[in-house]
Amino acid sequence: MSARAAPIDAETRVTSDDHEALRLWLRLYACASLIEARVRRRLQARFATTLPRFDLMAQLDRAPRGLRMSELSERLMVTGGNVTGLTDSLEEEGLVVRQADGADRRALRVKLTREGRRVFRAMAAEHERWIIGIFEGLSVREARALGEQLQTLKKHVLTHVPVEEMRERS
Repeated sequence: MSARAAPIDAETRVTSDDHEALRLWLRLYACASLIEARVRRRLQARFATTLPRFDLMAQLDRAPRGLRMSELSERLMVTGGNVTGLTDSLEEEGLVVRQADGADRRALRVKLTREGRRVFRAMAAEHERWIIGIFEGLSVREARALGEQLQTLKKHVLTHVPVEEMRERS
């Protein structure tokens, strides 16, 4: 029986001399990176799409009236240029449409088209199954406890790191 080699990731550089907070950060980062890489590969292989495109479509699916480009940028925590590029390609494929905002004619809202909603929901259903599979090694109790701990961490980070600074890092 052959032992599987441990993945080489951000956590492999940690030593027992490192501060506990650094070890925790690198473990969290390694887990998130491993999950994200798996999801990225699956989205590309199964749907020939990228995680940023999936994320943009997910935001639009939750906003049936559509979102302004600036709102998309805020929600995705990326620059307006990134959102414009993603929107351009999705619009070329007929998955989203830009429409004048009724409240401000200078602003545009981006909405999923009927086809965009159909395509996204097919991707989302599989994505959900992938995520469930990734976390199935945790009991319900472990998953809830981890979720609560991460919520506490998130609140702490949000109170100590300004949102503008977080956006600059994206």
